[in-house]
Amino acid sequence: MEVNLAGSDPNAHLSTLHAGLAELNERSRDIFRQIVESYLATGEPVGSRNVSRLITLPLSPASVRNVMSDLEQLGLIYAPHTSAGRLPTELGLRFFVDALMQVGDLTEDERQSIQTQLASVGRAQSVEAALSEAMTRLSGLTRAAAVVLTAKSNVRLKHIEFVRLEPERALAVLVAEDGQIENRVLPLPPGVPMSALTEASNFLNARIRGRTLAEARAELEQAMAASRHELDQLTQKVISAGLASWSGGESDDRQLIVRGHANLLDDLHAMEDLERVRLLFDDLEAKRGVIDLLGRAERAEGVRIFIGSENKLFSLSGSSTIVAPYRDNAGHIVGVLGVIGPTRLNYARVIPTVDYAARIVSQMLGG
Repeated sequence: MEVNLAGSDPNAHLSTLHAGLAELNERSRDIFRQIVESYLATGEPVGSRNVSRLITLPLSPASVRNVMSDLEQLGLIYAPHTSAGRLPTELGLRFFVDALMQVGDLTEDERQSIQTQLASVGRAQSVEAALSEAMTRLSGLTRAAAVVLTAKSNVRLKHIEFVRLEPERALAVLVAEDGQIENRVLPLPPGVPMSALTEASNFLNARIRGRTLAEARAELEQAMAASRHELDQLTQKVISAGLASWSGGESDDRQLIVRGHANLLDDLHAMEDLERVRLLFDDLEAKRGVIDLLGRAERAEGVRIFIGSENKLFSLSGSSTIVAPYRDNAGHIVGVLGVIGPTRLNYARVIPTVDYAARIVSQMLGG
């Protein structure tokens, strides 16, 4: 498993932080690890007395408090309230994930469970339905909201037909191999007869079967250049109008699926948690920002992790994102899947779960 632990933006304090962290002794690291692991398990601040009971080295609560003071000066932990225990900062969580956490692999039983739960996905009627089902299962496994970003143009085409709507408008009906049907309205040049629409359909159907829209566009542009003398001029214009229509834009070609919102409402500890989740719901509703975030993760190999304000989109809600790319049958990255949840996600478990789920989905798509 390849894990890209770097967040989206380098933290301005990291160079200074790393210099200080290099000086942390085993005792300080042990205390810091216990504070983080306690937070990940309960979401609550932990005090020096409890930490002194958890650490392997025998230390008094007073000695633990001195170490905690040093960790606070480094920016790794903070006190949410006066006289309260300590919680890890986002910087502290990043250090824990980067340097101290052991990212274990899944057991064979866990792998088999994930594979069994996702096995039925391959029997779904369409790629979109399959991915939606995969997200539902991933959300249940991680107890977080599952997200997937995919490109509509990744479906493989089976048939294209032109249906005239008006003298200068036609409906292009695209049928995919998995049964999906997409309709796109395109303008027609003046005076196009039905024979030109039929000839355009025949020309396209002879060349697009089994190809994605992106592959079909490249193939058709070459074929048109080679066949211009054989095609009627109006037929050429119909085909060109279709290609222009199918080029689309980012917002048209990308779709976001989110499942498991309700998991984010579990285990809320205070009104601040409820407000955080409300803000996260708002972020998820603003899909454009989520698409942009996941799009950045598409350009990297392996699992990517964004903690809190490392990603500006979720800076207010204090949420973390763990995502991994998945591939098509040609081995090309065609989308991203993962989970979004509170910063106290069980990173050591969620990271390998997301990674393995991405592999299973790639297999489901023939990768």
